[in-house]
Amino acid sequence: MERKRHHEEASSESDDENYVPYVPLKERRKNEILKVTKKLGRAGRLLQEEEKKESTDDGGMQDEEEEIQVGPNANMSLLDQHSELIKKAEAKKESAREKLLKEEERILESVAENKALMGVAELAKGIQYQDPIKTGWTPPRAILAMPKERHQRMRKKMEILVEGEDIPPLCITFKEMKFPHIILKALKKRGIEKPTPIQMQGIPVVLMGRDMIGIAFTGSGKTLVFALPIIMFCLEQEKRLPFVKNEGPYGLIVCPSRELAKQTTEIINFFSRHLVEDGYPALKCLMCIGGMAIKEQLDMIKQGVHIIVATPGRLMDMLEKKMVNLDICRYLCLDEADRMIDMGFEEDVRTIFSYFKGQRQTLLFSATMPKKIQNFARSALVKPVTVNVGRAGAASLNVTQEVEFVKNEARMVYLLECLQKTPPPVLIFAEKKQDVDAIHEYLLLKGVEAAATHGSKDQEERSWAVDQFRKGAKDVLVATDVASKGLDFPDIQHVINYDMPEDIENYVHRIGRTGRSANRGVATTFISKACDESTLLDLKYLLIEAKQKVPPFLAQLEAESEKYLEIGGEVGCSYCGGLGHRITDCPRLEAVQNKAAQNIGRKDYLASNAADW
Repeated sequence: MERKRHHEEASSESDDENYVPYVPLKERRKNEILKVTKKLGRAGRLLQEEEKKESTDDGGMQDEEEEIQVGPNANMSLLDQHSELIKKAEAKKESAREKLLKEEERILESVAENKALMGVAELAKGIQYQDPIKTGWTPPRAILAMPKERHQRMRKKMEILVEGEDIPPLCITFKEMKFPHIILKALKKRGIEKPTPIQMQGIPVVLMGRDMIGIAFTGSGKTLVFALPIIMFCLEQEKRLPFVKNEGPYGLIVCPSRELAKQTTEIINFFSRHLVEDGYPALKCLMCIGGMAIKEQLDMIKQGVHIIVATPGRLMDMLEKKMVNLDICRYLCLDEADRMIDMGFEEDVRTIFSYFKGQRQTLLFSATMPKKIQNFARSALVKPVTVNVGRAGAASLNVTQEVEFVKNEARMVYLLECLQKTPPPVLIFAEKKQDVDAIHEYLLLKGVEAAATHGSKDQEERSWAVDQFRKGAKDVLVATDVASKGLDFPDIQHVINYDMPEDIENYVHRIGRTGRSANRGVATTFISKACDESTLLDLKYLLIEAKQKVPPFLAQLEAESEKYLEIGGEVGCSYCGGLGHRITDCPRLEAVQNKAAQNIGRKDYLASNAADW
């Protein structure tokens, strides 16, 4: 028993020796701080003294708080922490936006044309005009005497955006523009009492001899902005020194389609006839378009001509064969300029510029002009003035846009129902020529008075169809996009899109055939599963911008970069003008780059084969 007790005592002694007393967490931290301060020396001791001071000031509660606090922001309130997190998120967002803007700038630079939109001779000789052409027209003294603030208020009220140096003041009546009394009378005959916003600012700019980029929605009266000044300039030249045989033109207007060229010629001839009736000299306006006998056009040129309205193909042919010259031409207008450049006429336009013998006044007009085209076009202009009414590529607010989901096989039958929405005339657009012919045949079988036009029909048939429709002899005109650009049908109340065009610009031009000159109109568009999603996204945001009803099947579509659709002062894509994407996701740019890559590959293949031979 004693031995046993001795063993128990020995074991208890050994346990006491191995026993480590519990040290509270606070003391352990202090010990660690002491070790660190010994290593740091004087700086550590000072730090320790400051900590002791703070602890004595705050009392014993400080120690407990130190144990509870966790993380760097533990001493901040939840509200402060929340606001701090929001700031960090916004900073990250801004950096992402900046990164996207830089990427877009890089893409725009890469797709920018290296060669300026100037004549070959001017590029070769390095000719650059510094000052605009001077004319004898000046605004009335009363307008000039008004303060600049008044003009700025008027522009803001009319939603006119103007860029450029020494911008001429706007004139709010045709009388202030100093047109002859007979021109004012002719305007009233056409039902035009007062100028539209683009005319208020655009006509004074052109009359003063300034180069101009004019952008306004369809049906806003852009044609008169360049037609009336060119008539006045030619009239002035004819009065000073009458035109002789083989002389002219003084003014040149280039249009992308024959129908638009014909319409512009008719407008100029209308005002010229009224001037002759009032005792003014006769002005000769020649239309040069394909599909017509060239002999008649040559006979008129030999007699001397003041104005030529032409399409690029026929004009190029006549210039190359020296049937016409631009020696005295001082006025050039490109109507629907962006469409011409997009349609592949860019080299033709550059070649036309090279036939000018001196400086000219250059005007570019369109309803849709993306930033890329504007920047490219500026290389051809001297100190240009950009007049923009609304956003470039915006749809007319006078048009009620209705978008309906219709299966491809049901579209033809549904057309008849849509024709009942409004009384005639009605314009139907289709992308393919075979669809135009099929719709035309179907409507004729159903007893509808219809006409059709597209690029494969001869010129006589195309002109007849448009004339019959304009006169009211035909209730429906079925057409491809040749009839969508610039044509003026003032009585049309309804436009039907049998299919959604690939480009949103074409859609804007199509629906712009109705709702013109402050009239109201309806546009019905058929959508199916075959439509490209990127085009539908552009359509969705175009409807939202115009405050139109967005159907559910469009509303559910969401852009991947939706939060970045409006950044850097630019809305949507700066390449094609679509609102549903940015240039980084532009399908049109991607298609152009793919086509260019294919052509490069083909050229390399042909070149290698030629080398083998």
